Amino acid sequence: MPVWLNIFFAVLLVSIIVMEVAENGHPIRTLAWILVLTFLPVVGLVLYFFFGRDRKNRRMVSAEDLERLQANSLQACRSHIREDIPAEHLNLITLLYSAGHALPVDGNDVRLYTDFPSMYDDLLADLESAQHHIHFQFFKFEDDELGRKAEEILSRKAREGVEVRLQIDDLANLWRRKFYHRMEQNGVQVKPFLRVHLLMLNSDTNYRNHRKNVVIDGRVGYTGGMNIAKRYAVGIRSGVWRDTHIRVTGPAVAEMQTAFLVDWKFSTRQLLEAPDYYPPVSLSGDLLMQIATSGPMGEFRVIMQAMLRILAECKKYVYIQTPYFIPTEAVVLAMRNAALSGVDVRLMIPQRGDGNFLVTLASRSYVKDMLAAGVKVLFYERGFLHAKTIVADDAVVSVGSTNMDIRSFEQDFEINAFIYDAGLAARMREIFFEDERACSLVSEAAWASRPSFVRFEESVARLFSPLL
Repeated sequence: MPVWLNIFFAVLLVSIIVMEVAENGHPIRTLAWILVLTFLPVVGLVLYFFFGRDRKNRRMVSAEDLERLQANSLQACRSHIREDIPAEHLNLITLLYSAGHALPVDGNDVRLYTDFPSMYDDLLADLESAQHHIHFQFFKFEDDELGRKAEEILSRKAREGVEVRLQIDDLANLWRRKFYHRMEQNGVQVKPFLRVHLLMLNSDTNYRNHRKNVVIDGRVGYTGGMNIAKRYAVGIRSGVWRDTHIRVTGPAVAEMQTAFLVDWKFSTRQLLEAPDYYPPVSLSGDLLMQIATSGPMGEFRVIMQAMLRILAECKKYVYIQTPYFIPTEAVVLAMRNAALSGVDVRLMIPQRGDGNFLVTLASRSYVKDMLAAGVKVLFYERGFLHAKTIVADDAVVSVGSTNMDIRSFEQDFEINAFIYDAGLAARMREIFFEDERACSLVSEAAWASRPSFVRFEESVARLFSPLL
């Protein structure tokens, strides 16, 4: 290679390292990138241009547009906003409102799903009943026999004059553009979130829209961990695909609508604020809940901070299910503090990963930290656990798209429902116990006696945790 090219390459590397340091980000993430760029310069440069740039100061929508959408949600929910917040939830509810403008709304009902077929049957039935609009957002929406069932309904509804908007993460669905083009030809408005152009070194590739958020006629909403794919129904080679999703009716659907419309405005520059998207909604139950969103462009890590608050305030127990466990230092400390304080902290993760061996190894590297503080770590063995749930003290439940990992907390756009109800919490606790029967409890002694090379592999993978 010519001398001038070597010099240019070296200057480019040094410039990127200086720029990464100047962004004043998390030191572990910064050091990880410095290591990759120093020891794997060619690969590191490619990875950095695709995944490394931090654009957290970039706004999703203007402050004025956000206020207009939030004002519509406020108007729809106004008579259902809970004023007399229960003392035991005051700090968490205040945090979610202050950091993420999540309104605490009463009068909701939630239908809980732990299997895909029952959720999908209800979802398809609700799509069939749509009269005005369908807002359909999934991280993955696959072109298989199950995906084509939804495609047929969405396309038919669009031809009938229903406004059908489909938003998907572009990178996660990169090879399915013909599938979405078919729907576009039938009148479905399809918009990828942050279009990926691989040949243009698009640095936004690192920001993924991981939300699952469906709103039908402004009256019914769906969110949780499930995507649209056959494996969710039939499982994978290692067994079942275990996940959790919810169907929401009541005033909280207006908050889910705003979450969708903010993403739509960001993707299309189209502001949808007609009253038809926020119809009057009567009470459908007695659940108090908040819909929280978070993403890399926000000032706060809203959902992570809410989880930290739950861990800090729980008195009896907190049970966590997550497919990927690569926590931030703050989450590690909060979980260990809770366990050391005598709280029954249980963490359920899959025994076998879903194919990303680095993520699986990195997740395993945190098990020792948990066990040392008294956290009960459970390996789900019936298949792959993909649920993202928290239940604490028979008082609060969190269900949504957020994994307990650095990517979900800092790089992905996520949505979670926080529900304050003793009955639903008790039901979630029982579901956790049912899943526990398909788990093995990790012994601290057995974990420490594993081969040295296995523990070393996990330690190496952990170095790349901020980048996974």
